[in-house]
Formats: sequence, C-alpha cells, structure tokens
Amino acid sequence: MLEETELLLVLVGFMIAFALAFGIGANDVANSFGTSVGSKVLTLKTACILATIFEIGGSVLLGGQVSATIRGGIINPELFNTTTNGALALMYGQVASLASSCIWMLVATFFKLPVSGSHSIVGATAGFGLVLFGLNGIQWMGILRIVISWFVSPLLSGLVSVLIFFILKKVVLVKEHPLEPALYILPFFYAATVIINVFSVMYGGLSIFGVREIKLWIILVASFASGLVVGLIVFFVVRPYLRKKILRRLEEIERSKDGSYKGPEETKFDKFKRRTMEVYQRIRHPRQTRAAALAAAAKSEDSVSDVVPYRGDSPTVQMESVDLRQDTRASAEPEVLITENPTMIVSKNLGSEESNNAESSEDEETQSEIQANRPEEAQVFSFAQILSAIFGSFVHGANDVSNAIGPVVGLWLVAISGDPLDSAPAPIWILFYGGVGISVGLWMWGRKVMETVGNDLTTITPSSGVCIELGSAVTVLIASNLGIPISTTHCKVGSVVCVGRFRSKSNVNWKLFVNIVIAWIVTLPVSAGLSALVMFAFTRTQPTLLSP
Repeated sequence: MLEETELLLVLVGFMIAFALAFGIGANDVANSFGTSVGSKVLTLKTACILATIFEIGGSVLLGGQVSATIRGGIINPELFNTTTNGALALMYGQVASLASSCIWMLVATFFKLPVSGSHSIVGATAGFGLVLFGLNGIQWMGILRIVISWFVSPLLSGLVSVLIFFILKKVVLVKEHPLEPALYILPFFYAATVIINVFSVMYGGLSIFGVREIKLWIILVASFASGLVVGLIVFFVVRPYLRKKILRRLEEIERSKDGSYKGPEETKFDKFKRRTMEVYQRIRHPRQTRAAALAAAAKSEDSVSDVVPYRGDSPTVQMESVDLRQDTRASAEPEVLITENPTMIVSKNLGSEESNNAESSEDEETQSEIQANRPEEAQVFSFAQILSAIFGSFVHGANDVSNAIGPVVGLWLVAISGDPLDSAPAPIWILFYGGVGISVGLWMWGRKVMETVGNDLTTITPSSGVCIELGSAVTVLIASNLGIPISTTHCKVGSVVCVGRFRSKSNVNWKLFVNIVIAWIVTLPVSAGLSALVMFAFTRTQPTLLSP
C-alpha cells in the first residue's frame, strides 16, 4: 500500500507526464502527416486516425527500450541504496525531471526556440542527480554517449537520405519520361520500409506478447516475407490505379492550358486555401501587386510556395506548390490557383522573422538551380508520402514516448517495489498511456496549428522530401533499437541539410543552421539547471532526502 506522500508523487508524475506527451503530440506528430494532408492524398481525419494507430503502436512495441536508458543510463541507480530514503528521493527526482522538462519546453515554445524533448529530459535527469549525489552521481560515459549520438545522428541520417535520393535521381529523376520508372520503384520503397519496421520490432523482442528473444532467422524470414507481400500488393493493385489516375490528371492539365477544361467547382476548403495564399503573399511581398505577380508568373512555369502549418520539436514547416497562372475556374477575376501538387518540406527558423533583399536574391538563384518535380513525379511521390508519414509516425511513437514516460516508469516501479534498483521492463499500459497522451495532443491542438513565420533552411521537392523522411526515420528507428534517446529533430534537420547541399551548393541557409545547433546545445544545461532548482526546493521541504 502506497503512503500518502508516495501516492501524491505518483499522481502528480502521471499528470505531468501526460501533459508532456500531450505537448509532444500537439507540436510534433503533425510533422509526419502534414505533407499527405496538404497534397490531398489523405483527409485530415484519416491522417489523425493513422497517426493515432501508429504513434501508439510505436510507443508500445519499441518505446520501452529507450525509456530504459532514460531511467537508468543517466544516474547510477545503486547510489539510491546508499541513503536512508533512497526510494523516496528517486521518486522526487523523477517528478522534478518531468516538471522541469515541461517548464523548459513551455518557455522555449513561447520564445519560438526549436528545442528537443530528448535533450530536455536527459538534462533534467542529470540535474536532480547533481543535487542528490554531486558530480560523482552522474554516469558521465552515458551522458557522453548520448551527446555524441546527437551530433553523429544528423550526419548519419543525412548520409542515408542522400543515398536514397541519389538512387532515386539515377533511376527516376533524370529520365525524360519519369512516370513508369517512378511507378516501378514505388513497390520497392514500400517493401524496404516494411522490412525495416518488422525487423526492428521483432529484433527487440515482442515483450507485449511475453517474447523476450526471437531467433535471427525467424526475424529475417518474417521481415522479408512481410515486405514481399506488401511490395506485390503495391505492384499489382496500387501501381495500375496510380497510373490511371496520373494520366487522367495530366490530361486535365493539358486541357486546362488551352481553356477546354474548367475544372471542378471550387470547394470551401479550396477557397480558404486560395484566400490564405493571397493574404500571405501580400504580407511577404507588400510592394508587389497581384497584377504584377500574375504577369511575372505568366512568363515562367516555375511554382511558388505557400506555407502551411507544420509545427513541432522539429524546426520544419511545409510549403505547398502553388500555380500563379490565371485561374481557370468560373470566376471572372484572375485569382491564385492552388494546385493539387504535393507539398514541399522545408525547415523554418522559429527564432527570427527577418529577411532581406540579399537573402531573397539568393533564394531566387537557388530556385533556378533546382528543377521542380514534373507533374507525374509529384503525383507518384505524393502517394509515397503516405508511406513516409506512417513510418515517421511509428518511429516518433517509438522514440519520443520515452521523453514523457521514461521518468514516470521509474516513478511507478519504485513506488510499487520500493527498490530503486528495480530494472523491470516498462509496463505496457504505461507505454500505451504515453502514446494516448501524444495522440490526444494531436487531435486537440495539432490539427489547429496555423503559423507562417520564418526563413527557409532549404527548399525541397516532394521526391526529395520522401527521401528525407525515410532517411531520418531509419536512423531514429536504429537508435531506438539500440536504446539511444536521440532527437527526431536532429535527424530530420541533418537529412534536410545534407540533401539540400547535395542538390545545390547554395541551397542551405548555414546561418540558420548554426542557430538551430546553438538551440540544441543550450537545451541540456538549461533543463539540467531547472531540474536542479526544483530538486533543491524539494530538499528544503524534505531535508531527509539527503540523509546518508
């Protein structure tokens, strides 16, 4: 039976953990499915349902491995047995780490700083350990291993994304007629992704079914069999459907050029997007009249981009391809026509809203160097965005749920057993609890986020966007299996920068990238300091926590 103080700590810890998971879901999960919604491949409701399923699935199947590192890899658990009230001190410490993480993420969000939940929780755990045991209480090799991974993971993620993009470029993008090559490579994308996911889940053991270890040959057979089945379904069912749809869409585009195709009646959502685009253009280019914009657009086939919501731990937003040619709908006045082209992923500066003429000039030069996706490419890779969205959502649940429930797992196990050394696996229901918190945040806040500030880190087309998502997701998934709590932010930014640099020498805003790295570095010491302050306050009210 829990004592009154212990019960109160458990209740407070669970409430804070849910709030932390809620915030992660509200800010981060939209990153995965935003591109698919923006390109109309998925409806908002369908995207939220898929995100809920795969976020919870990732947290339950793989979240426990990372949460174990959060619980025991930062502070030596044996030190808590050297004090009189070690179990109670650990419980207070877990509450302090949760509280300080929430405080720091709230402050960072207010100041629009792109911080990492992984950084915050690791720093907070180290912070209360310093108060209780001093410098000798921290497992510095564990901290060093995690910190190194934060710098290695962006590079590794970037290299994986560049490799995928290089293959895609050689096989599809350089072809004069890319439709058929793109359709043929799509089943391989899906098969490879399923193989990686199934292997990762089974390699860590299916603890939810009571299976701790599975033979390697069984894992390999199951992984490749699953990938083969999915690949065949995509090849024989999805591919013909996409070909028919894309050819019909290309025919409509050709007919619209000579005015023979009027297009479907404008929906309320289309009207909202069109008006939002007009307002955005007037804000960003106040001196440029719409007539001038339309005249300039008539001379070029290049598209411009409309920023749509894309919030979260990762400093990225989406940009939807927009055609500024004259509207072919029934309206008598020429208006901005928002096409069904897939969105482009770019990184945004959450800390600065300034831009100057020199930067605008550089952006124009960069755009001229980058060939935009042709319609058939865009249509194929918009469908591939469903794959990257599901994969990214699953990985996000596997890695980021540990940020919220890692401390609360330790809190619960100590409260139940009274043993600070309890290394039992994370209970499935707590992992599920964290996944639900993330999903609730998505449904309530994530779908309402509307912010369009900042400068672009790099510009990316739908095809390269898929490569970035897959590369970063693969890296995070590997780290989750190794129990390393790396940041999804780091991996995605690393992929964005590397692919952007690979495509064009001037296609990266290095000043912005440096600012993002500084925000990463600052997070750990700040969260550690906040946690130390909270724990110090606890020791003032409960002096026995420091009793030898």
